[in-house]
Amino acid sequence: MQTNLASWIRNTPEGEQAEEILRRCVHCGFCQATCPTYQELGDELDSPRGRIYLIKQMLEGEDVSASTQMHLDRCLTCRNCETTCPSGVEYGKLVDIGRAVAAEKVERPLRERLLRSALRYGLNSPLFGPAMALGRAMRPILPATLRSKVLPVQPSRPLPENLTRHARQVIMLEGCVQPAMMPSIDEATIRVLDAVGIGVKSVPGSVCCGAINLHLDAQEKALDQMRTNIDVWWPLLDTGQAECIVANASGCGAMLREYAHHLRNDPRYATKAQELSDAVRDVSELLEPYAAELGKRIGGIAGRQAFHPPCTLQHWQKLRGTTEKVLADLGFQLQPFAESHLCCGSAGTYSVTQKELSQSLRERKLGHIAATQPDLIVSSNMGCIAHLQGGASVPVRHWIEVVDDALAGQ
Repeated sequence: MQTNLASWIRNTPEGEQAEEILRRCVHCGFCQATCPTYQELGDELDSPRGRIYLIKQMLEGEDVSASTQMHLDRCLTCRNCETTCPSGVEYGKLVDIGRAVAAEKVERPLRERLLRSALRYGLNSPLFGPAMALGRAMRPILPATLRSKVLPVQPSRPLPENLTRHARQVIMLEGCVQPAMMPSIDEATIRVLDAVGIGVKSVPGSVCCGAINLHLDAQEKALDQMRTNIDVWWPLLDTGQAECIVANASGCGAMLREYAHHLRNDPRYATKAQELSDAVRDVSELLEPYAAELGKRIGGIAGRQAFHPPCTLQHWQKLRGTTEKVLADLGFQLQPFAESHLCCGSAGTYSVTQKELSQSLRERKLGHIAATQPDLIVSSNMGCIAHLQGGASVPVRHWIEVVDDALAGQ
């Protein structure tokens, strides 16, 4: 694709990266076959190819309209198109650049600005936990939309004592939303890793991985959060007190792996960001060497399960197949279903900002899953779990919780 970028972005780091990505696109349209929004809406401008044209026009100096911003907002950033693209177009990085430009040039309606601000500040606030606790207490009388976002907490069990006794130590990203919404996932991760001889360090001072701010027009705040996390974790990684950072929410893990990209032009943090990104592991990667033995120990998982692979796991982190093998070795009876490569519609805050399209994608996903008649749906990302549970007729859980329950029932 030939380009002629406007002077205001030409020769900037963003402009140079955008130009490199744009020149890789050969207009083939293969991406349309795996783009969830194009499959749902059938609009060229709601496909990766169409959005690439819109971004190209913006960067070449054409007027940016609210319509342009709408089509970029509708993108789930699932990166399915990157998995499909034969030319290696890094669409996710390009759409980040396009959204940042659109946010500068188009003022959103007041209602959208208020919603996005509420999500940014609310989900990052220390008051989010108490608000969730209050929501659970009032859940029976909440409107259906809110009730679907406030899920009951799984019963808690004691955590192992003296985790530092293990030779292998890892840092766990605790996250901003998950400890309040689904604390049992972190607890289960600690217990299961302890069972295979890996200790989990809790490091005070860490904050949100940055994904929420990044995707809600607050890129600089996201970068500040990334720097804060590097400052908190770096001493342990640099001195060998922790071998890696384990993520049990694939959305957070995907963002941590992108710190190197987002901070590449920061002279103080670029090197540290690269080393930190290289040290990120999904919990399935840590358990892979132990899965078969652990599966024998727990004697398999009862019933039929459907595994929904989050986009941030299969398309961002390229772990499609790895996690499924780990689950099979652990004894899960996984039922394959159609279109497992497509997004469920959660996509972080997308289920709030693009409610109707998000729910349509969820129904499509759950329809395919229901055809396999599973007793349980498992996944690797809290956002997907909460979103799917809002429309599912069977329980939806993180697979690490199921393994933890099986260990407890030995």
